[in-house]
Amino acid sequence: MKRFKKSLFFSFAVLLCLFILAEVNYPRLAPHSQLALFAMLGLILVFLKYPVHPRVADNLACQVLDVILAGGVLLCFGYVIVQTEPLFEALWLDGKSLGDRAGAERVVDYVVGALGLMLILEATRRTVGVTLMFLASLFLLYAAFGQLMPAWLFPHRGYTLERIVSQTFLHSQGTFGIALRVMFTYVFLFVLFGALLERTGATRYILELARRIFGTSAGGPAKVAVLSSGMMGSLSGSAVANTATTGTFTIPLMQRAGFKPAIAGGIEAAASSGGALVPPIMGAGAYMMLEIVEPSVTYLEIIKAALLPAVLYYTALLCIVHFYAKRIGSARQHRAREGAPTEEHRAREGTPTGMQGVVFFTAFLTLIGFLLMGATPFRAVSWSLLVIVGVSLFRPETRIGISGILKAMENAAHSGVSLIAAAACVGIILGVVTLTGVGGKLPSALLPLASTNLILALLLLMISTIILGMGLPSSVCYLLMAILVGPVLLDLGVVPLAAHFFIFYFGMMSMVTPPVALAAYTASAIAGSGIMPTAFAAFRFALVGFALPYAFVLRPELLWLSAAGGNAALWPVLANLCLTLVGTVIFAASVAGYAFKALSLWERGILFTAVVLFFFVPTDTRLLWIHGMALLASIAVFWYNRIKVAAESLSSR
Repeated sequence: MKRFKKSLFFSFAVLLCLFILAEVNYPRLAPHSQLALFAMLGLILVFLKYPVHPRVADNLACQVLDVILAGGVLLCFGYVIVQTEPLFEALWLDGKSLGDRAGAERVVDYVVGALGLMLILEATRRTVGVTLMFLASLFLLYAAFGQLMPAWLFPHRGYTLERIVSQTFLHSQGTFGIALRVMFTYVFLFVLFGALLERTGATRYILELARRIFGTSAGGPAKVAVLSSGMMGSLSGSAVANTATTGTFTIPLMQRAGFKPAIAGGIEAAASSGGALVPPIMGAGAYMMLEIVEPSVTYLEIIKAALLPAVLYYTALLCIVHFYAKRIGSARQHRAREGAPTEEHRAREGTPTGMQGVVFFTAFLTLIGFLLMGATPFRAVSWSLLVIVGVSLFRPETRIGISGILKAMENAAHSGVSLIAAAACVGIILGVVTLTGVGGKLPSALLPLASTNLILALLLLMISTIILGMGLPSSVCYLLMAILVGPVLLDLGVVPLAAHFFIFYFGMMSMVTPPVALAAYTASAIAGSGIMPTAFAAFRFALVGFALPYAFVLRPELLWLSAAGGNAALWPVLANLCLTLVGTVIFAASVAGYAFKALSLWERGILFTAVVLFFFVPTDTRLLWIHGMALLASIAVFWYNRIKVAAESLSSR
C-alpha cells in the first residue's frame, strides 16, 4: 500500500504541475472549475503524503483510510467541477449550473459541500497543524451561533447550515476565492521555479558563493547562513522550508565555529524568515498584494518597494552576527579552520561549478527581464522555467533531463500542497467574514482606540498580527489581517502599500516569535537544541524586523513612495535610507551587546534609546535635532569603548 500511495503521489504531482502550467497560461476552464480542479489535485496529494498521525504512518488501515479520503476529495471537488463547467452541461441538476442555483441548491449540493468542508479541515490539520483548522472551525461556529455572542464578539442574526455551506464551499466567496486563486495563479509556479533550480545544483552554488564571500571574516559561517538563507528564501518564500534546506548545512558550520546550538539555530531561523521579503520572487504574500491593495499595484512596484527593507533587514542580521562573533571570540579561534567546507561536505554535496552559477543568475535575470518587458508574473516565471531547462542542457552537471523535470515537479508538490490546503481553509474563514460582515465591524472597533495616535494603531495591529500568525504560514496570516484590520491603517492616512507591507512583515515575524515559532522549531531540531532557547534566540536576532515596519510606515520613502502614495524622489529616499541604516547598525550593536568590546547594560540602554528615536521619529526637518542627539549619544558610546580597548591594549604591553 505504501508503494501504491507513493506512485499515486508522483502521478498526481506531475498532473498538478502540468495542469497549472497549461491552465494559467492558456486557460480553457471556467474560473470556478479551475480552482476546484486545482484544490482537488492538491488535497488528494495531501492525503497521500500526510498520514492521519505520524505514529501510525505505517499502519495498513490508516493508509487505506488515506486513500479513501483522497477518493472523497475526488468525489466532492469533482462534483463542483461537473456542476460548474459548461462541458458537463448535460449533467447539471435542474438544467442550471451550481452558480445559477445560488439560494436554491439541492440537498445533494449541501451534502457534498459539508463533506468538502470536513475534508479541507482535516487536510489542514495534517499539513499546517491544529491552529488554522481550529480557527476556521471557530469562524464556522460564529457564523452558525452569532446571535448568542456577547456584544464584544460582534453578534449577528446567525445563519443556517445550508447558508454557511453555500457561502464557504459551493460558491466563489469561500474556498474557491482569492486565497486559492493566488496560490493557483502565482505561488505554485514559483515553487516549481525553485524546485527546478535546485535540481540543476544552483542552490548549492548559493551556499558556496556565500562561503567564499564570508569564509574568513568574523563569524563567517553565521554570515554564510544569513546570506544563503536570504537568497534561498527568495526561491521558496517559506521560512520553515528555507530553514530545513539551508540549515542542514549552515547550522553544523556555525556550531563548529563556536556558536552554541540554540544561537546557531536562532540565526538560521531569523535569516530564513526574512527570505519571504527578498525580491524578485518573495513569498506568497507579495502575490496576494496584487489582488488586495487598492489602488492596484504592479508586481514590479511590489519588488521595488521590498528592496530597501530587505537590504536593511539582512544588513542588520549581518551586523548582529558580526558583533556577536566578536563578542564570543569565535572568529579568532576558528577562522582558519571554518572558512571553507570540509572535504566530507564537498564529497557529499559535490563541488558547485561555474555553470551552476550561470544557471542561477540566468534564471533570475530572465525573470526580471520578462517582468520589465511587461509580462505578467505567471507568464514571466513560465518562460523562465523554459530558460532554466534550456541553459541547463549545456553541461552534464546541470543537465536534468525528463526524469529530473518530473522529479522537480514531485518536489514542488511536496513543498506546495500544504499551501493549497491552507489557502482552501483560509477561504472558509474569508467566506464567513463576508457572510457575517465581521470584516467591517473589527476595524470600526479598533479605530476609536487609536483614532488620534498612529503609533498606538500600529502597535495594536502588530500584536494582533503576531498572535494570529502563531502557527500559520506568513502569507496566510497576511491575507487574514489585510482583510480584517488593514482598513484601520488606511483610515489613519497611511500609504496603502506601506500599510500592507507592515502587515506582511509581522506575519513573517510570527515565524520567529515565541511560543509558536515554526522556523525556530525546525532549526532546533537540526541544531539539537531546546525549542524555547532557539525560539528566543531567533526572536532576538530578528528584532530589527519588528522595528523596520514602523520605519517605512512613518517614512514611506523607504518603499520608494511619497507621503501621498506616488513615486518618491531620489534624494528623500537616500536621506531616509542613510538615517535608517545608521539606526540599524546601532540596533545591531545594542542587540549583540558589542561595540569594540562587550557593552554594559547602561551602554546598551543608551544605544537602544537612540534606535527608538531613529526609527520612530519622522524625518521632519524640525525634528532632525532629535536624530542628531541620538547619533551623538551612539558615537559617544562607540568612542568610549574604543578608547577603553586602546587603553587595555597599551597596559597589556
